[in-house]
Amino acid sequence: METMRRPAASLGFCILFFLYTNSASGSYPKAQNVTWKSTNFKTMLTWAPKPSVNYSYTVEFSMVGGDKQRNSNCMQSSATMCDLSSSLTDLNAYYTADVLSEPPLGVLSDLIEFPYTSSPRFCPYKDTDISRPDFKLEVSKDKKKTTLYVTDPLTALFKDGHQLNIRDIFSDDLKYKITYRRNKSTGKKVHISKSSVIELTDLDRGESYCFNIQAFIPSRSTDKQLGELSQTQCSNNDNQSIFEVYSVGVIATAILLILLLIGIIITVTVLCCKRMKNALKSEKEGVV
Repeated sequence: METMRRPAASLGFCILFFLYTNSASGSYPKAQNVTWKSTNFKTMLTWAPKPSVNYSYTVEFSMVGGDKQRNSNCMQSSATMCDLSSSLTDLNAYYTADVLSEPPLGVLSDLIEFPYTSSPRFCPYKDTDISRPDFKLEVSKDKKKTTLYVTDPLTALFKDGHQLNIRDIFSDDLKYKITYRRNKSTGKKVHISKSSVIELTDLDRGESYCFNIQAFIPSRSTDKQLGELSQTQCSNNDNQSIFEVYSVGVIATAILLILLLIGIIITVTVLCCKRMKNALKSEKEGVV
């Protein structure tokens, strides 16, 4: 009987030792600087610092007042960001997220509640940043109309296998702000368009104009209404003088080349005339 108790005691000791060596006690450092970063509905939750081998991070998120959910890619992870783009399904809802500091995967803890840090509130529809749009510039043959063709930026969201652009999501709430000026001028004008095809007819014919475009969503708060500004594009100027088209150095070089060519032509002509005179003189002397 005594011999049977010894193996049982040894087994119990091994189990306790295993639990002890694979468990953690005490608290863990809280996550810091928990922030939402979102562009075109590509929404990342980020924080710091990178954890040591002794703990990990788990993200819980929810609509304000709703049940907490977890993303399987952001549980007991050593990463300091979590992609929640496809998890925030109601784009008009407000969300909050908690970043919990937990033991690493496979390690037990005697804590009942883990320390966490909460994020600010975030609404995809109202808070995601909009990237700069691309556009093409076309001037009519009669120079009376300039048309800008804007490509609506794509988002990180899909529906029925189709990638959505910002027009698909914002619909009539999406407008474009066009800032334009005469080339080499500082005075600017602004035009707001409901469409992605923008026609401008109040420009001086034949003049060069430069354009910038950005998304404009008036239903948002003032600091979130405007998207990123596009690259500048300028139309051609049909009335430019030669000094505006070419630099002084290029013009001077062209003039020198022209003068040199004229000089060569004159020299060749003079030499040819002299040879012809000498040839005629020789012929006359031979006849005599």
